Amino acid sequence: MKDLISLFEEYTGCKNPTCEKLKGEGSNRIYYRISSPTTSLIGVIGESIEENEAFFALAKHFESKGLPTPKLYSATKDHSRYLQEDLGDTSLYHYISKGISEGSFSKEEEEMICKTIAKLPEIQFLGAQDLDFSVCYPLPSLDKRSVMWDLNYFKYSFLKLLRINFSEVKLEDDFEKMCDCLLGDKSNTFLYRDFQSRNVMIKDGEPYFIDFQGGRRGPIYYDIASFAWQAKANFPDKLREKLIQVYLNSAKRFAKIDEADFRKHLRYFVLFRTIQVLGAYGFRGLYERKPHFIGSIPYAINNLKSLLRNGYPEFPYLTKVLETLCELPELQMPQPPTDQAPLKVKVYSFSYKKGIPEDNSGNGGGYVFDCRGVHNPGRYIQYKLSTGLDKNVIDFLESDGEILKFLDNVYALADAHVARFIERGFTNLMFCFGCTGGQHRSVYSAQHTAEHIAKKFGIEVEIIHREREIREVLNPSQKQE
Repeated sequence: MKDLISLFEEYTGCKNPTCEKLKGEGSNRIYYRISSPTTSLIGVIGESIEENEAFFALAKHFESKGLPTPKLYSATKDHSRYLQEDLGDTSLYHYISKGISEGSFSKEEEEMICKTIAKLPEIQFLGAQDLDFSVCYPLPSLDKRSVMWDLNYFKYSFLKLLRINFSEVKLEDDFEKMCDCLLGDKSNTFLYRDFQSRNVMIKDGEPYFIDFQGGRRGPIYYDIASFAWQAKANFPDKLREKLIQVYLNSAKRFAKIDEADFRKHLRYFVLFRTIQVLGAYGFRGLYERKPHFIGSIPYAINNLKSLLRNGYPEFPYLTKVLETLCELPELQMPQPPTDQAPLKVKVYSFSYKKGIPEDNSGNGGGYVFDCRGVHNPGRYIQYKLSTGLDKNVIDFLESDGEILKFLDNVYALADAHVARFIERGFTNLMFCFGCTGGQHRSVYSAQHTAEHIAKKFGIEVEIIHREREIREVLNPSQKQE
């Protein structure tokens, strides 16, 4: 993080910026918002230099074409850290979250969804003009190797983790057939690869596209399938049909498209993309146990069920395996509890000198987190009269990023536990954060965890800073996602 701050100071000339770590989903990149009174940029730490360099080349190329993508501003000499344009905090997924949760989209939400897919051909066709595809990572084109990678990713990271019995030979035979169907189109267009609502930012009422560093040359159908059939977005069939028409009308500005042939090829890519997504959910969810991906699996299975109703006789054995998958009880959509009180969460800060808070709900527990491993502001005289709610203590705790890493782990546990308790109809859950005096580290951690849970799940959260004699109730609100 120090390298990013130095890069920001060198690029902008602004000293001592604030630095806020941003939440990531499936990426190994780490994002920060680095700000001065006059400038805000996004700082990125990327583990893969080759992937970073692909982003640099594509970002510069797209900017030269006037496409709505983030500008690249500066990078370290080793290309491991860089600064890009700050497009704000509102993703398309967040923008349409109310419609997603209710299963029905407002006129405003639907218009933004349509505006987004209408711009997709600009990325695909204009983005491909004069582009040296050799800059793409890890491959310049969608080819048989990359298709088989994705199909085998699904096989090993999903089917095998769920212990589904299948014939390797018969499944590979159908994978080969699918490759032939997918790669029949040799169009010279840019395949975004991860074109979905979380990778679209809304700024000043317009969509901007991020996270395209995995893009390469490939057919147009993949990105439409990724967007319109995104599992968690759960677009109804009527809206999907409208999106296809909006896309076709926009794409006809750049190429002549036969609609019947388009729909034939799109059908293969929807199935392929669903399989590819399940592979990713399997690895990130079933293997790495990340709650967001575990929760997304039933939505992808619902998509798969819908696709299989029309049948894929071209791939008989694959269809049989997928039908078996769709029948597994553990992969079905959770049924919300009825006629039960909502979950209420209590979050405490406390001093270990005065003991761990008692649970009066009758559940007998929750979590107790020990914050004493984090650097203690209480050791310094300038923080003696402040608490974890005060800016000087917050800045101290966040300056080295130690407490942010600590809370990232807490949030992962909290998200999974809260989601499960809501699903099962439980009414009480408790989180406690202790430190030496119950003043700095525990107060900061409890406050941030409470706000995180209330914002993400839209449930009542009560914060009790026991040693400070502060009690606050965060009332239910529209959940974040």
